[in-house]
Amino acid sequence: MNAIDCSLYLVTNSDPFPEERFLKIIEEALQNGVTLLQLREKELTGRAYYERALAVKKLAHQYHVPLIIDDRVDIALAADADGVHLGQSDLPVSAARRLMGPNKIIGASAKTVEQALEAERQGADYLGTGAIFPTRTKVITQQTSTDTLRAICEAVRIPVAAIGGLNRKNVHVLDGIPVSGFCVVSAIMYSETPGAAAKELAAISNEIQAMGRKL
Repeated sequence: MNAIDCSLYLVTNSDPFPEERFLKIIEEALQNGVTLLQLREKELTGRAYYERALAVKKLAHQYHVPLIIDDRVDIALAADADGVHLGQSDLPVSAARRLMGPNKIIGASAKTVEQALEAERQGADYLGTGAIFPTRTKVITQQTSTDTLRAICEAVRIPVAAIGGLNRKNVHVLDGIPVSGFCVVSAIMYSETPGAAAKELAAISNEIQAMGRKL
């Protein structure tokens, strides 16, 4: 099992940004507490996704942060990214593990305890659970209760990161739940000061994890 720090997990959204601004936002976030970075591109061609993955990997590795590719095992392998994150409609974790080997990171989305346990059994290194709140992204999401999130955290041994519409104003809904961290998109990508946003969220994540561990 690969050791994963999900404390502050940034999932990218490039839609509104020119390339230079997109990369600048990511770099500022990496400088200020992001511990895991997921490149999510739903509409790029395979070649464009690959080329962007190489550019983002260069930044991520400069700051010693693993790069995870959303959905696409082929892109993750071609770009030699650190891992891949798989949804319920993507390749099974076990198939991705056979293709990627034991040393790559594989994350999985899980909305139920059953899905979480199955992903862990198949070899997932961490889970993303949500959406805790509605999101601004184009990804279609189904809301997940904090009770379900807690049950998943307590059922598995691998890290669980909460995801979905989380920001500095609402993230304390996770207080007391033994999450390993949380994922954000808009809270950093759309911030006028992404570095400052990341720094604040990293501090909040540490507080939430400390509270969860006390239970």
